[in-house]
Amino acid sequence: MLQIKAIKLNVQQPFVWASGWKSPIYCDNRKTYYYPDLRLLICAGFTGEIKQRFPDVEVIAGVATGAIAYGVLVADMLELPYVYVRSEPKKHGLENLIEGEIPENKKVVVIEDLISTGGSSIKAIQALRNAGAKVLGLGAIFTYQFEIANNAFKENNCNYFTLSNYETLIQIAVEMNYIKKADLDTLSLWRQSPDTWKQE
Repeated sequence: MLQIKAIKLNVQQPFVWASGWKSPIYCDNRKTYYYPDLRLLICAGFTGEIKQRFPDVEVIAGVATGAIAYGVLVADMLELPYVYVRSEPKKHGLENLIEGEIPENKKVVVIEDLISTGGSSIKAIQALRNAGAKVLGLGAIFTYQFEIANNAFKENNCNYFTLSNYETLIQIAVEMNYIKKADLDTLSLWRQSPDTWKQE
């Protein structure tokens, strides 16, 4: 992710997340689609974890839009059925929230691209459960390791795993001289209170 510059830092003009939070750091996992070797590495990570953690999985579900592609690639590797979950119902046609067959009574593992507050992940999990699916857990490429996300998964009784996380990212970024001392200070302040940082 660092090598392909999928991680961006901008303290002067912070990024605004879907949650409304401002952040000096942005993780753009969509850039990984361009690199075949990296795609394969990510999919191998997902399939290995899923086989170990959820061996009785019957369906893979991707979360729109960032994890639609990885979801179907993982489903192909595991030779399993696939659906994806929209952030909101389609405005026309069948007005679907879940695209594909409704996985009623099926054991589902959800694929997400990243976890920040956990909001989009929990919405997808709830949509699948409302449709009658048995959600075994969720896997994501990256997590910022916020307590709000950990609490959301606990409250919704859903196990999850990630292939990488914020602490690992920062450690490697320092080793690669990708971020400077001043960046670390800013990131530390942001991490202490991400919901209120630069909200004036």
